Amino acid sequence: MPTIRFIDPVDADAETIVVPIRAGAPLTEGLPDDVVAMAATHSGKPGAVEVLPRPTQRPSKVLLVGVGEGASGWRAAGAGLARSAARTTSVTVALPTAEDPDIRAFAEGVLLGSYRFRLAGPRADGPPELAEVLLAGTPDEAALAAARVTAAATTLARDLTNMPSDVKTPQWFAERVTEAAAAYPGLTVSVREPEQLAAEGFGGILAVGGGSSRGPRLVEMSWAPEGATQHIVLVGKGITFDTGGISIKPRDSMKLMRKDMGGAAAIIAATIGAAALDLPVRITALAPLAENMVSGSAYRPGDVIRHYGGRTSESNNSDAEGRLVLADALAYAVARLEPDLIVDLATLTGANSVALGKRTGALYSDNDALSKALADAAADAGEQVWRMPLPPDYRDLLSSDLADLSSIASEGGAGGVLAALYLAEFTGPLRDRWAHIDMSAPSWADADSSELTKGATGWGVRTLLRWLASF
Repeated sequence: MPTIRFIDPVDADAETIVVPIRAGAPLTEGLPDDVVAMAATHSGKPGAVEVLPRPTQRPSKVLLVGVGEGASGWRAAGAGLARSAARTTSVTVALPTAEDPDIRAFAEGVLLGSYRFRLAGPRADGPPELAEVLLAGTPDEAALAAARVTAAATTLARDLTNMPSDVKTPQWFAERVTEAAAAYPGLTVSVREPEQLAAEGFGGILAVGGGSSRGPRLVEMSWAPEGATQHIVLVGKGITFDTGGISIKPRDSMKLMRKDMGGAAAIIAATIGAAALDLPVRITALAPLAENMVSGSAYRPGDVIRHYGGRTSESNNSDAEGRLVLADALAYAVARLEPDLIVDLATLTGANSVALGKRTGALYSDNDALSKALADAAADAGEQVWRMPLPPDYRDLLSSDLADLSSIASEGGAGGVLAALYLAEFTGPLRDRWAHIDMSAPSWADADSSELTKGATGWGVRTLLRWLASF
């Protein structure tokens, strides 16, 4: 990723200059006439880039980048610059003086738009990568620092999620998380392995991971700064690969199931980001990790699972596994951690995409204030959530003749709602302080789009960091 730093405008003597454009007009004064003329034809659309070659003059190339309106426009502009300047090692951005640019959003766009995941390393015959972005204008070092941390945390979540599942076992994930946390003295990590999970009664995690030769784990990460008055518990689904188990998925539905731990990656990365920003809020992140495989030891449809704390559920579809591991983690958080608020993120249902498309997470909560705070944080971060209902009468569809409840509904439809209602059963007296976000659809991008790059998006990290900063 490129480095980004401020320089004094009087020192800006660059080969390549970037000029922000809004509605056909440049946002800087004193530009050459040919640049002003071309700017007049630019749409100002966020992220749209037009190149003006000037081979006999200085600067020799000008990039006109649309910034639209608001932070999202500056974020898209940064990403558009990162892609358009890929063959240029250094660019200077002429920041406007008449109105304040959103430095954090722009820098996040540059850094996130530059992201690529490639195990083989960069191509030897590829073009030079953008190495440096110089910001010529009034410095805002705090905004730039926040952007760097946010982008680094999002990159960590993307890297974890993009990693193929032949490598990414529950043990591998736990080891990478422990290594990443070691850079921050205030972070602590504990990892429960199968024997300890069994001894403490984490039946859901053990059931889902029982079909794999690569056993499950529960990662617990803690950030507890001195003076913190709020304790937030974050829970993230961590299925490192999902075959569907005995209720096996078709091949096409299985190909991208390395992303089924996107929720765990997001909550872990956000907690590390909170430590990097030294946010004054206590956070406990719980990542239940398992590989849902098919074997003679795999759990079966119809099995009754005893979760942490003793509540039982009848599993009638082994491809509805995420809620089983989340149930254990939620029950543990309620019984042992005394949180003020609980938020879980999970790539939980295909119903998320059916209801809201590819870019929007489904938010479920009975708490109006918590829902609004998360939605506002998502909007500030350039991510999207939409609040969904939790109808009490739908709970009857989760009844079971054998157990306290069934993991799936007795009738079809409302898959995302019913999954959320299932999780709500494990929040006990903290239900009114809990929110669930189904982020299955926005966790993956099929193509580059604004600050998103093809593959894992790291969705949720930016939202959580802005929400946590509000405390």
